[in-house]
Amino acid sequence: MKTQVCIVGGGPAGLLLSHLLHLAGIESVILERRPRDHVLGRIRAGVLEWGSVKLLEEAGLGARMRKRGFVHEGTYLASQNRGFRIDFKARAGHPVMVYGQTEVTHDLYDARDAAGGVVIDRAEGVTLHGLPDTPHVTYVKDGTEHRVDCDYIAGCDGYHGVSRQAIPTSLLKTFEKVYPFGWLGVLTETRPVSDELIYANHGRGFALCSMRNEHLSRYYIQVPVDDPIGKWSDDAFWDELRRRIPHDAADRLETGASIEKSIAPLRSFVAEPMRWGRLFLAGDAAHIVPPTGAKGLNLAVSDVHYLSQALIAHYRDSADDLIEGYSDRALTRVWKAIRFSWWMTTLLHRFPDQTEFDQRLREVEMDYLEGSEAAQRSLAENYIGLPY
Repeated sequence: MKTQVCIVGGGPAGLLLSHLLHLAGIESVILERRPRDHVLGRIRAGVLEWGSVKLLEEAGLGARMRKRGFVHEGTYLASQNRGFRIDFKARAGHPVMVYGQTEVTHDLYDARDAAGGVVIDRAEGVTLHGLPDTPHVTYVKDGTEHRVDCDYIAGCDGYHGVSRQAIPTSLLKTFEKVYPFGWLGVLTETRPVSDELIYANHGRGFALCSMRNEHLSRYYIQVPVDDPIGKWSDDAFWDELRRRIPHDAADRLETGASIEKSIAPLRSFVAEPMRWGRLFLAGDAAHIVPPTGAKGLNLAVSDVHYLSQALIAHYRDSADDLIEGYSDRALTRVWKAIRFSWWMTTLLHRFPDQTEFDQRLREVEMDYLEGSEAAQRSLAENYIGLPY
């Protein structure tokens, strides 16, 4: 098989890149290791920056999102069981959209199917050859090895994928911070406790109240990352959540049986550069952020924005300046998101070695946020997404 761009990874980054290239008349093939139902079953991020919303709409992917998503014009922060609201539209000019990554992936698969896009799932043993200058990719499907000849490879295959590993260690530099706690997340068929997200700092640890729709809620509490999931019965989870969120929210909290429960570790990770010759990295293949700032999926979208622009300029105008500058452009925005996610994580969580002094500083920081328009503006403009 021969194509212009071989995309490794069939998650939202790879699917969106393929779709944007298709709209510009550029051919691509997607290789995905997992079956489609597994990709669509992943429970991931639920908040889209306004830039992500506009990009999806401009690509013709907005109809279902506008029907099923929820526009949030602000969010609530809480400390020691008392909360206040930050108005995103008033402070930064735009809202955000609550629309789960699963839904985005669903829309992207539908778009690629409608356009006759080539998405090969269950592609095992994907191997990158000929880098940095004459790439091709091999994979095994149903016991038979296949080869894809291509001009470029886009590595959208996540943190554990093969793409980043193809860059020589002598060239690749990585930065990582592992946080000493995790998020215990529960999905439940109950009405959300709030019409907007609640981020809560408490002496016992962080909590987050989120939602997927009017009858599907997503809640999180900070726990030790090595806690056994069996330690947390549904009743134990609800009791702990009530202790950490504002009293008025705890009073109206609707509880029920969990339909999904898991503990996710938190870390920040960045790989530089995001390009080696004709190989590009995008999304989790190049960077990971803690979910506190709602940046993971949105950074994948901005990477794809920069990468699609670069490839379109190459094929349409024979101009390679955007290809040459892709890594620097993408990493500039990545590091700003890394900073914001680190700041939000530090502000809202209790660390194992934390003293009462540290907790008081967090409480004072929250008090300052409540009373300062300038501080709220800074948080809001980062949360809704810095411009591309």
